[in-house]
Amino acid sequence: MFYKSTRNSSIRVESAAAIAKGISEDGGLFVPESIPSISMEELRGLADHTYTQRAAYVFSKYLTDFTQAELRYCTESAYTTEAFDTENIAELAHLFDSTYMLELWHGPTCAFKDMALQILPYFLTTAVKKLHMDRKVVILVATSGDTGKAALEGFKDVPGTEIMVFYPEEGVSDMQKRQMITQEGDNVTVCAIKGNFDDCQSGVKQIFTDTAVLQALDQGGMAFSSANSINWGRLVPQIVYYVSSYVLLAEAGEIQYGDPLNVVVPTGNFGNILAAYYAKQMGVPIGKLICASNVNKVLTDFIRTGVYDSNRQFYATVSPSMDILISSNLERLLYLLTGEDDAQVRELFTALAETGLYEVSEPVKAKLSELFYGGFCDDAETKATIAQLHQAYGYTCDTHTAVAVKVYQDYQKETGDTIKTLIASTASPFKFSTSVLDAMGELPTAVADEYDLVEQLHEVSGLDVPQSLAALRSKERRFTACIDKSEMRQFVLQQLHLS
Repeated sequence: MFYKSTRNSSIRVESAAAIAKGISEDGGLFVPESIPSISMEELRGLADHTYTQRAAYVFSKYLTDFTQAELRYCTESAYTTEAFDTENIAELAHLFDSTYMLELWHGPTCAFKDMALQILPYFLTTAVKKLHMDRKVVILVATSGDTGKAALEGFKDVPGTEIMVFYPEEGVSDMQKRQMITQEGDNVTVCAIKGNFDDCQSGVKQIFTDTAVLQALDQGGMAFSSANSINWGRLVPQIVYYVSSYVLLAEAGEIQYGDPLNVVVPTGNFGNILAAYYAKQMGVPIGKLICASNVNKVLTDFIRTGVYDSNRQFYATVSPSMDILISSNLERLLYLLTGEDDAQVRELFTALAETGLYEVSEPVKAKLSELFYGGFCDDAETKATIAQLHQAYGYTCDTHTAVAVKVYQDYQKETGDTIKTLIASTASPFKFSTSVLDAMGELPTAVADEYDLVEQLHEVSGLDVPQSLAALRSKERRFTACIDKSEMRQFVLQQLHLS
């Protein structure tokens, strides 16, 4: 299996190079030259496998330059009961009617990013060895909240690596910020940006392709890579949990092998729902892909109109990890929907960079509407959904998952579709205690310490507080830097002692 750039189809590299580089030199994203298939017989064969074994099987179809021993090493090192609080790694909860929650937040940072970022360091270090790269790998990360902490936790003190995370100063929850600024590890750096997530993301992308910076890195014996979902090594682990969930539901008798299963994903950067699309293209019987947004609804509008317009007001919401106006992984989807037309992709994303918008062709619009449904909800609806789920089912969810539930309810009313449905639950409610308690009418009138709120949410919900979050209370705040987005380039060079 070779990988091509979305902006230059003539580029061909193996997966080790795609993972080590993170992004192509032309600014494009790496995509597999073909999508491997998985048959119904193969899915049945995964029934008696552990999550780790299912992961290794899926990876063997995409990472063909990795040996079976290397894949076992990566999966068995990442998906452990020391890192995850459940042997199943990802849990399924039967929510209501024909709806199931895929709980992806049982890892060390209590967010779905752990599913990929616990294994990415093993992929990356294995890839570096395979490529005989005799240089330090510098990981640059832009985060809207969860990716940053998950990447920091995955890469802390990993030999031969350095990781820097940039987050929007006012664009993450108190708990997300606390997780990042207290991060341990000798090879980690965290910095706030005066702006929003898109400022962080565009800044990181510019640094990745800055010739002067790349020359300085090369002279210093270093090379960039990424832990954002622009890195294929971040995206491919997300395909696994859709494959695995389908098998688990079939084995539990909730569906029959071959039955369609809709998937709902709350998303801002489009990576998590793109992984479900890849699973569908492989042969997993996934029906409608329901893309849920908050009021930063650029994806909803795009799916409905074919016009991607980032020239709009940016809103800070109670679901901050989705406060994104430029969805990087959409580029991979458009490359596929245009028939791998790299010239068309270059044109679209040049227009986005220069004008902030683009419009896809009528055939692509038709494919989008056939595959996806786009919906959104505001903060009031998000909070009302949290209250509804708690009152009706005793189920407590975070603000991002609530967006997905509300959009799914709207989808059902609009279409009458009764196909069984899997909703991706992307974070522990304890990461957003203030908003969740407010939604449930339990927020104290007096200002409370965030950890008092965590304890109150424990009492109201009956859920155990994740140990990793409880431990933050006594951790030292290590990182206090806050810079303008224009200073990111110089900050990186200074931190690496290259200027």
